[in-house]
Amino acid sequence: MKFPKIHSLQEIANLLECEFIGDQNFPVSGMNEIHVVEPGDIVFVDHPKYYDKALQSAATIVLINKKVDCPEGKALLISDDPFRDFNTLTKHFKPFQSANVAVSASAVIGEGTVIQPNSFIGNHVQIGKNCLIHSNVSIYDHTVIGDNVIIHAGTILGADAFYYKKRPDGFDQLISGGRVVIEDNVGIGALCTIDKGVTGDTTIGEGTKIDNQVHVGHDSVIGKKCLIASQTGIAGCVVIEDEVTIWGQVGTTSGITIGAKAVIMGQTGVTKSVEGGKSYFGTPIEESREKLKQLANIKKIPEILNKLK
Repeated sequence: MKFPKIHSLQEIANLLECEFIGDQNFPVSGMNEIHVVEPGDIVFVDHPKYYDKALQSAATIVLINKKVDCPEGKALLISDDPFRDFNTLTKHFKPFQSANVAVSASAVIGEGTVIQPNSFIGNHVQIGKNCLIHSNVSIYDHTVIGDNVIIHAGTILGADAFYYKKRPDGFDQLISGGRVVIEDNVGIGALCTIDKGVTGDTTIGEGTKIDNQVHVGHDSVIGKKCLIASQTGIAGCVVIEDEVTIWGQVGTTSGITIGAKAVIMGQTGVTKSVEGGKSYFGTPIEESREKLKQLANIKKIPEILNKLK
């Protein structure tokens, strides 16, 4: 997430009421999670296990809960609670804006687009040309939709990421300030839920078709011309490359990549990254031919036991 203008390290430290290490005029242009950071971004880290990863990332400002040596060319913000202060920044630069109409006056809707009754179009939403938005669709603030997109009834675009920190008295939510981006010629079925990114984009690539009751988690990127069947659950920060086919009731873990033109058979649990161009099945996931051979061999166990007796 980029800020509307570049701020100084001193300005950000004043906003958070925290110490800093580095030039007070060090430029700060945005904030992001570690997998999408760029120079000028703030990244937060609150566990020693991940200090090195954050300090060595592309981010040039690290919001951290310990005074450490500052890498050359970077700056530190020293906080007693980086998770809380990252939320403070999101609320400051991307505050929640309530709505009192079904279609926000700030929404931009292209020529030929049809919006059926009882749908909600939030603030600063962009919808391209010749789209069809069926009834009872909710499109949260800052969502971007391309041309020739069809979204069926009851689908929700832009809900918060499922991202929490455990506290002694419960769970704190990491506030989502990202977007959902739907490219041209995408089809989305009924009752789907696509969460926005925490600081970046959750993206559905051009020409992809999604069946009913599919969930896509925060910051995931789905490529072009993919097919995703019903009751599939895609976790956060997943990369699905172009022309992947995912059949029904598939579930994935977070942070994995499914290679281009892979086929994931129904009810598979995608527990790790897999190469493209192959077919997969089972939990834990394996190439489908190997998995089906294993299942065939399991069926032979009673016969083998009888022979041993």
